[in-house]
Amino acid sequence: MRTLQIALTATAALCVAACSTTGPSNKLLTLDGNPPLVIAHRGASGYLPEETLEAYSRAIELGADVIEMDLVSTKDGVLIARHDPNLAISTDVAKHAQFASRKKTIKVDGETQTGWFSNDFTLAEIKTLGGISTDAERAQEYNGKFKVVTFQEIIDFAKAKTKETGRTIAIYPESKNPTYFRDLGLPLEDKMIAAIVAAGWNNKAAPIYVQSFEPGSLKYMKSKGLNTRIIQLIDGDSVDLKTGAVTFAVPSDRPYDWTKAGDKRNFDAMVTPAGLAEIKTYADGIGPWKRYIVSVKGTIGADGKPVDVNKDGKIDDADATSMAPTTLIADAHKAGLFVHPFTFRNESRRLASDYNKDGKNEYGVYYKLGVDGVFTDFTDTALAARADYLKSIGR
Repeated sequence: MRTLQIALTATAALCVAACSTTGPSNKLLTLDGNPPLVIAHRGASGYLPEETLEAYSRAIELGADVIEMDLVSTKDGVLIARHDPNLAISTDVAKHAQFASRKKTIKVDGETQTGWFSNDFTLAEIKTLGGISTDAERAQEYNGKFKVVTFQEIIDFAKAKTKETGRTIAIYPESKNPTYFRDLGLPLEDKMIAAIVAAGWNNKAAPIYVQSFEPGSLKYMKSKGLNTRIIQLIDGDSVDLKTGAVTFAVPSDRPYDWTKAGDKRNFDAMVTPAGLAEIKTYADGIGPWKRYIVSVKGTIGADGKPVDVNKDGKIDDADATSMAPTTLIADAHKAGLFVHPFTFRNESRRLASDYNKDGKNEYGVYYKLGVDGVFTDFTDTALAARADYLKSIGR
């Protein structure tokens, strides 16, 4: 994409975002003029096993504005909070000998996976499992201690925490792999709508945002009367460190409903003015991978390959520097869409070298650019960076 091809130094990129010839201003560049939301991605997942009540509770204690969850279905049609249908990724199912025979290899959204899948388990069976950390660099001592929760349990929890804390705790559910579950006869959308309506939250002012990577899922829910704020997620697989361009591979190349329909476009079709205009017909905002806003570029050696700059034996973001921002935020705001990029994390391997191993420096760039919220695994870091930003502009 043209806007991802412009390479500047990190210093220049920061200046584009923050410098002004007219001096500092306390005006926020968000769509509604309010401070950006801090969205606890799967809860305080940087500290505790994701999508558990304990992770959500910790995020709220840290000060999150919103808690985010992915919804998949059990065999008996109950919506539960798991990022993947494959329970092997985020639970201790492999340690439960009674379920050993259910291990299998299948395709999920075109990707071959081996494991245990939520649609082969009843809710009662899934309640015997414990969540685990999905990142080896994060705390492992809580693995297996916290249980999988249902969508309804999260709704009840958010309402209780709102009453307890005296501040509104919003939720941010995603219809996860909706085509996969629909093909199994376990569609997610009607159950999501029913729970939202029953909660009294089916309006734009309600403390809820509904998201999906599949436009068809969102359009269906809207056609069935969903009236919450709706967000189109926009994915990508990786970045070409030679150019900074977003790259694509299954399953992060395009929405799976596009794949099934024979639509060969990739997710980047959504970030064009025409793509944003289409999204505006059914959604209120976008949740793009953050590299569509600020990408990274590596040092390329004489052999044409990225250089392991920090000599840790791996090539990752720590060996790259950030590039000039694209116009995506401004383009989305012009179309009337808010922007909630994902996912911000603290691990040094996920931070461009010019952020100096401090996640707050990355958030600062995005806040200055006018993002309306951020998905983060580390609520406290996002909030500290927001406080610093608001102070810097006199807010």
